[in-house]
Amino acid sequence: MPVRPNARVLRDMATRQAVESNELIRRAFKYVARNTTLPQRVRHQAQLQLNQFPQKTRPTSVSNRCTETGRGRGIIGDFGLCRYQFRLKALAGELPGVEKATW
Repeated sequence: MPVRPNARVLRDMATRQAVESNELIRRAFKYVARNTTLPQRVRHQAQLQLNQFPQKTRPTSVSNRCTETGRGRGIIGDFGLCRYQFRLKALAGELPGVEKATW
């Protein structure tokens, strides 16, 4: 039986998609708003446009979460898993290129 994604994971995926789809236009408005060679009025309009974007589209709203459990701490970024799930999958041999250290 396939595991249904956690609500936190779904929310994180939606946030990542929203950030990605609005990234280019947000960067354009931000560049115009920060460019001191442009007139003040143009910069102000760009800042107002930037402020009207939903909060979900801000890159800082994206947080790393475990794709299995939705846990928000102890995430190993390359695999997208929390430390406990990483350990379980590594010991089960489900992660390619990862094995228990011996020396």
